[in-house]
Amino acid sequence: MDLKSFVTIVPDYPKEGISFKDITTIMDNGEAYKYATDQIVEFAKQVGTDIIVGPEARGFIIGCPVAYALEVGFAPVRKPGKLPRETIAVEYDLEYGKDSLTIHKDAIKPGQRVLIVDDLLATGGTVGATVELVEKLGGVVAGCAFLIELSYLNGREKLNGYEIQALMTY
Repeated sequence: MDLKSFVTIVPDYPKEGISFKDITTIMDNGEAYKYATDQIVEFAKQVGTDIIVGPEARGFIIGCPVAYALEVGFAPVRKPGKLPRETIAVEYDLEYGKDSLTIHKDAIKPGQRVLIVDDLLATGGTVGATVELVEKLGGVVAGCAFLIELSYLNGREKLNGYEIQALMTY
């Protein structure tokens, strides 16, 4: 299936000069959404996955059906103050400033094989911080899976040494 035919390109969003890749038109097509999910499920089986981790919010949308299909757990990664129990945090650089992500301190057990799932690999900041969170908890990053990779932003370089799946590349 050509998933790119289900991605809507929105020019000048969220600001002029940006060509936004809208994945909601994959999600609102049951066949395309299932196909994309199934592709990531197969990758998860290949790399050996005990649990799925996804950063908010689109990582939830992509990662939860993968976890369900594999019959494994899902651990959310969120902005500070959004998770109710004890968390650990990682700060990472943005183009103009810093941001941080958190995960529950008990979300990953030492040695668990983790597949990180998100909609987009761009500069690698979010996924790099998510990798750091998983490894701080003793998890083993089995791989990272994305619907889309924006290869011109070189995010893959931050994931050197990790197995990566991108269903589409721009």
